Amino acid sequence: MSQPADLLSNVFGFDAFRPGQEEIVQAVTAGQDTLAIMPTGGGKSLCFQLPALCRDGVTVVISPLIALMRDQVRGLREAGVAAGALTSGNTEEETEEVFQALDAGALKLLYMAPERLAGAGTQNMLRRIGVSLIAVDEAHCVSQWGHDFRPDYLHIGRLREMLGVPVAAFTATADAETREEICARLFPGAAPRIFLRGFDRPNLHLAFAPKNQPRRQILSFAAQRKGRSGIVYCGTRNKTESLAAALAAEGHPAVAYHGGMEAEARRGVESRFARDDGLIVVATVAFGMGVDKPDIRWVAHADLPKSIEAYYQEIGRAGRDGAAAETLTLFGPDDIRLRRSQIDEGLAPPERKGADHGRLNALLGLAEALDCRRRALLAYFGETLSEPCGNCDLCDTPAETFDGTTPVRMALSAILRTGEYFGAGHLTDILLGADTDKIRQRGHDALPTYGVGKQWSRPQWAAIFRQMAGHDLIRPDPERHGAFRMTHAARPILRGEQSITLRADTVAKERNRPAVKMLVSEEDAPLLSALKAKRRALAEAAGLPAYMVFNDRTLIEMAQNRPSTLDEMAQVNGVGAAKLERYGAAFMEVITGAAPAPVHPTRRALAGRDAGALYDQLEDAVRELARGDCGTLKPMDCKRSSLRQIAERRPASLPELARIPGMDDRRTERFGARFLDILAQAS
Repeated sequence: MSQPADLLSNVFGFDAFRPGQEEIVQAVTAGQDTLAIMPTGGGKSLCFQLPALCRDGVTVVISPLIALMRDQVRGLREAGVAAGALTSGNTEEETEEVFQALDAGALKLLYMAPERLAGAGTQNMLRRIGVSLIAVDEAHCVSQWGHDFRPDYLHIGRLREMLGVPVAAFTATADAETREEICARLFPGAAPRIFLRGFDRPNLHLAFAPKNQPRRQILSFAAQRKGRSGIVYCGTRNKTESLAAALAAEGHPAVAYHGGMEAEARRGVESRFARDDGLIVVATVAFGMGVDKPDIRWVAHADLPKSIEAYYQEIGRAGRDGAAAETLTLFGPDDIRLRRSQIDEGLAPPERKGADHGRLNALLGLAEALDCRRRALLAYFGETLSEPCGNCDLCDTPAETFDGTTPVRMALSAILRTGEYFGAGHLTDILLGADTDKIRQRGHDALPTYGVGKQWSRPQWAAIFRQMAGHDLIRPDPERHGAFRMTHAARPILRGEQSITLRADTVAKERNRPAVKMLVSEEDAPLLSALKAKRRALAEAAGLPAYMVFNDRTLIEMAQNRPSTLDEMAQVNGVGAAKLERYGAAFMEVITGAAPAPVHPTRRALAGRDAGALYDQLEDAVRELARGDCGTLKPMDCKRSSLRQIAERRPASLPELARIPGMDDRRTERFGARFLDILAQAS
């Protein structure tokens, strides 16, 4: 067996291991199940590439990033290592070349996307080629608690048992909860060796900034670094293309990169980025920019990432060569609202959604940090930095702060006194003393906190609530449509036992910030997210596009009007009789929090029509007169179909009433006068 140290020098050209690498390489080479958490740029790839060359057989590398797989295969081949990849980005010729090498026993490393693992053909092929090790890159994707869950990763644990080979898993970001689930998923019934190699990347300069003409902020940041390779992460495909065009218009070599591009176009961008100096790639965070380029000098986020884990993973693309690199992350109320809605619209159980809101709170805490930003980042991963780092924006220019105990206690008091049933919009109305129907109807104008916060503007209260979330004092409750619940950390502040410091600069900047245009009011946004989540679940169960259940416009009207009966639901645009029958009860349960009482199909057919209210009154009359006016006669009923026809046709006399099917002489005699009276009052 070749020795790792010899191969490190002879194949890869390195004189020595980086800190922490050698011990991991030895464990993997020895065939021990391994989980290694190493910072991006810390040399994870070598920790499975070297063992692959030392061990007999083929090492299968599972990775979610097509670009990264192709880049690593290219680099390995340049170093003389037989490697190949089976990805959706392959040409037919490339795929055929890989299979020929496998059949000839000539391949040492086979890179695959996790989506391929489920197929029986893939499993048979892996049995046949003599797999001796499974390496899992981006192992956090196996965890429901991770920032980039990929259900296909769940096949890896079963594959390990089927092939009877060790697994070496690697990730740059995993808190304790995520690490625990990775072990359970990838190593069922086993106890892998765990290596935690620190998260600090001291060569990266960290910076956050509130959005203020964000396109201009990104263009300015790029202009100051012209000629240096960089990545800009965006939240949408359209934004990658428009921002790449804006950068190109200002003289930068810039290209967009996202999952909607043709495979050939993606390969062209990957090749240019690996080859060209100074190219800027504008990429979606959802797709991931996996090029293993060591000299990326800066990374900017045009939109807020999903979590600290995602943020750390993405900025980790910069400065992998150890030289200085810079980062900038922009954030604003619209970003936070989007991330909240993405959590609420997901199909995860409530406890998972609550934890995800907590993770987003942690990212807001990093964005609104009071002092050394690196210290806050490392603390999230359980590491302590004894001194300020001297390489972040807050070490460069300390934040302006103020004692925020008074406004925070006001806000917490408003939350508590309203039963933790409301979000920022209504709570701000209470604190500002607004005169709204909602406040008057609930008697909230009589609360001690009504009108006590007038010294701060509405946008400033939004910033205060945002910082309260960043300190994890409050979390939105998905089961109460985004209403704030206090965490345990809030209680000592509310009781006056602790004080709290807030950022003054970010609160001040919100004073004149224009309001973000929204589809619905801030108060209705969480309910809209819950309705979208229900629509998604129903659509997936039926195998339909979501819009075929209800379109967005219909859900927006539901969120605004909050129908509480089938009649009210039937009046929402887009809710016809068939959809009311199929989906009405499910969406009403989301809106009201309880399943509506069962309704007979005959009555449901009249929902939303005047005849529906008449039907209810006629049915009440039948119940009252079932034993006659005296209450002693033989019980008598009316068919529901008869009541429906009476409500629809509205007969004006006893002879007309008697012609309704089912209304014989006895029923006309007992119920006729009351029925006609009800119909007359309704006309």
